[in-house]
Formats: sequence, structure tokens, C-alpha cells
Amino acid sequence: MLDKTISTTTAIAGMVFVTMMNGWVSTNMMTKHSSMYKESSDSLMVMNQKLHDELEQFYKYGIEVDVTMYQPDNIQCDDTPNITADGTRIRIHKASEYKFVALSRNLLKRWGGPFDYGDFILVKGTKNKDGVYQVRDTMNPKWVNVVDILESFDVRPYKYENVHIYKMNWTDNLALINKDKQS
Repeated sequence: MLDKTISTTTAIAGMVFVTMMNGWVSTNMMTKHSSMYKESSDSLMVMNQKLHDELEQFYKYGIEVDVTMYQPDNIQCDDTPNITADGTRIRIHKASEYKFVALSRNLLKRWGGPFDYGDFILVKGTKNKDGVYQVRDTMNPKWVNVVDILESFDVRPYKYENVHIYKMNWTDNLALINKDKQS
């Protein structure tokens, strides 16, 4: 019978050799491809900065829209006027209390816009409807850049043009909210 065991020293030496080879191969691969990774990283950093700058402009100036109102009835909605497009159930007689809005489709994420159901928006530039509203509904596809405020049946129809809306990321827009309070 042959003794096929290896000594501890030989086992440690083998492990050190494998570890060093692995390190050498990895280092050479990273060195060889570092320019490619650096170019990709730099490109992503530039794109990220451009997007950040565009977002800053968005928060600064908002999106210009017309603001109108709608009431939860079968004529202005569908045959379930007590259910918004995102599935929220409302009490029709309390519609104005909800502070919900419907957005034209071009403003909603599912159609390429910046807003999603549940987002809060700041409406600025109306005579007496400025404030924070929650996106819960969708308008008919024929409308573009329009915000429709959900109202009760006792509210008279209104329309405001050249109004600005801002997405409310509460931590990013504290200065905007405070500025509005000081005005």
C-alpha cells in the first residue's frame, strides 16, 4: 500500500500558489480592460449629470398645463364614477375633499410621462386652486397637458391656463414649499 497523503506544508504551498495565480490573472484582466470600464463609467457619469440637470429644470419650472375640473358622474367618467383609474373608491358626495386629480395621458408614466398614480403634485398659478393634489385618475386620450381636479357637484366649472405643476418629492422640494408659504 502506497501512502498518498500530502504534507501540511505542501497543501499550504499549493493554496498560496493558486491564490497568487488567481490574483495575478484578475489583476491582469482588470488592467487590460480598465480603459473600457473607465470609458463606460465616465459615460454613465456624464449621462447621469445630464439627467440630474434636466430634473433640476423640471423642479424649477415645472410643466405648463391647463387646469380644469371634473365631477364623478357617468357623463364625465365611465359607468363606475366612484372608482378612479388606479382603483381608488371614493364617496361621490365628498369628491372635493379628496384633493385627487386626473392627468392627461401624456403626463402619466405608463404613456411616457413623469407622473404615476399615487404621486403628489403641486399646482401653482391658479386663482384659488393652488395646492398639493394626489394623482389618482386618467383623462380621456384627446387631452394633452391638462390636469383635471376632482370636484363635488356643487362646484361651478372652472378652467385655468398656463398653470405649472411640480412633482412633490418631499425632501427635494422643501425649499419650493417654503417659498410658496412665504409668498
